[in-house]
Amino acid sequence: MSKKIVTDLNVEGKKVIVRVDFNVPHKGDLITDDNRIVAALPTINYLLDHKAKVILLSHLGKVDHKDPEKTAADKAKNNMAIVAVKLQEYLPNAKVTFVDATRGEVLENAVAELEEGNVLLMQNTRYEKGESKNDPELGKYWASLGDLYVSDAFGSVHRAHASTVGIPTHLPSAAGFLIEKELKFLGDAVENPVRPFVGILGGAKVADKLKVIDNLLEKCDTLIIGGGMAYTFLKAQGKEVGESLVDNEKLDYCKSMMEKAEKMGKQLLLPVDTVVCDSFPNPIDAEVATEVVSVDDIPADKQGLDIGPKTAELFAEVVKAAKTVVWNGPMGVFENPTLAAGTNAVAKALAECDGTTIIGGGDSAAAIKQLGFADKVSHVSTGGGASLEFLEGNGLPGVDIIEEK
Repeated sequence: MSKKIVTDLNVEGKKVIVRVDFNVPHKGDLITDDNRIVAALPTINYLLDHKAKVILLSHLGKVDHKDPEKTAADKAKNNMAIVAVKLQEYLPNAKVTFVDATRGEVLENAVAELEEGNVLLMQNTRYEKGESKNDPELGKYWASLGDLYVSDAFGSVHRAHASTVGIPTHLPSAAGFLIEKELKFLGDAVENPVRPFVGILGGAKVADKLKVIDNLLEKCDTLIIGGGMAYTFLKAQGKEVGESLVDNEKLDYCKSMMEKAEKMGKQLLLPVDTVVCDSFPNPIDAEVATEVVSVDDIPADKQGLDIGPKTAELFAEVVKAAKTVVWNGPMGVFENPTLAAGTNAVAKALAECDGTTIIGGGDSAAAIKQLGFADKVSHVSTGGGASLEFLEGNGLPGVDIIEEK
């Protein structure tokens, strides 16, 4: 990686602002998944061990700034205080101070009193209206609180916000260990893969993955298409897909991608059978009656909601033989136990693959954790949106701004 990383900075005695991703799922005061906090610990611990004064910034949830009532409710719901309590549990040898402010005298005094080897966690950056607009004054103000900046919030670097791009405009900057790891796995997979390289794309909409399909076709040997987006490809082949999810505006795009694969000698794999239901489950985990049909025999009044067993076997064979695999998007409605078999089969194949296996955040990460295979893959990305942007071949504003070595 040509960007500076935290070990390139002299941090002793310095106030180091670290943009972390503590956007954790929570119900009231209970954090239901603290993986993102754990993912930030290597960088935080390195800084504490090297006698830095650590100032942590993160967002939590969304804050609507248009309606005062909604703003107040969102702020109450997404208060960073619950994260400070959890973080203190993970840092028994440091003092974690939570400051319920994003600017002003209280924050400035707390920063002035911060001692080496201790941590200050600021209130939710999105309490500030200017955060998501990358307000230059806000970025400059936050930068004035520290001496150095470390970017370690991979889940947020695809957004040009005041805390991801504004602050490092004014301070010497470096990437943390999490971002270094993310870029190594994703970068090596896309730019320098050990072959055969297999891309797996699922999820609901083709429109969400247009550039990813295009970019991965250029890079990989086999591209597997599953999930809801597969039905648009099947319809583009002239098949009857019944009530399945289809993006009629993208039929020509799907045809052109299949033609591109053929011209380039790449394999583009689509489902050969599918699990159909009368309707989408409501609630999502409700019991549903299913049947397995060939993709050539989808009934006009039913919809496909998972890949079938033959497809699962076909996809699993290709995955197990791969040396590099990148997976983004589930194969079906995995939140429903009856419709999770396809996603489960792909997850299991990744766990059994002896190559480098990378899960591109989002629903795929949720699925692989839910199914118990997270520790059997090489890397589970902490940022779904950032992973997608990266797989599209786009730059990441919060990484691009970091100083080169």
